[in-house]
Amino acid sequence: MNILGIDVGASGIKGALVSLEKGQLSGERYRVPTPQPATPEAMAEAFAEIVQFFNYKGPVGCGFPAIVKNGVACSAANIDHNWIGKDIQKVFGDACGCPVYATNDADAAGVAEMRFGMGRDNNGLVLLVTIGTGLGSALFYKGVLIPNTELGHLNWKKNVNAEQWCSSGARSRLKISRKEWANRFNKYLNHLELLFSPDMFILGGGESKYFDQFKGQLKTNALVVPAKQLNNAGIIGAAAFAFENHG
Repeated sequence: MNILGIDVGASGIKGALVSLEKGQLSGERYRVPTPQPATPEAMAEAFAEIVQFFNYKGPVGCGFPAIVKNGVACSAANIDHNWIGKDIQKVFGDACGCPVYATNDADAAGVAEMRFGMGRDNNGLVLLVTIGTGLGSALFYKGVLIPNTELGHLNWKKNVNAEQWCSSGARSRLKISRKEWANRFNKYLNHLELLFSPDMFILGGGESKYFDQFKGQLKTNALVVPAKQLNNAGIIGAAAFAFENHG
């Protein structure tokens, strides 16, 4: 069975059909830019475009950039604040005509990596960090997800949180080299290690495809690895979430 997974990001919304038997995409991704401003109405239209592209009918998984409780957005860090309190599943479901199942985007990526990727069979404490426009996090202990950690929003300096300091978005905004960025990101990992003492860090999101360029600058006690699915982890995890929650 192929399930449609859609990963909603601050800069792009991308989807693909996913084979959950293989834990991988069944074909090419389709991506549309995230509307600006990223209002519920505008994003619902973009979400529906992806569903229509695949001519898909069935459950749709959605990784969404917010704290998500029972399908409702409880925060809005990199999207329009009108999302707060909105039922993501209803907004997107009404737009595309399919049942939609929404979870935090980094949690979705984490589920994919724990089931099909680098975290598989790891029964210790695993912390996935997605590096993109912002920083997402997913925390697992003995394979069990502790949802909505949002560790990218840790206070870092006065009036600056971690993702404003060392995300990919911050690197682009500040026009710093990847080497300078990696030194910042390593300090962030060191802080997370102080807080949680993980056995493994898994790095996902768009920056993960450059892992070989900066891995030498990451100095932690925990093993640090790139996500096996790289930037597809959110799509795969979203599809798995929909499959598990549909009927």
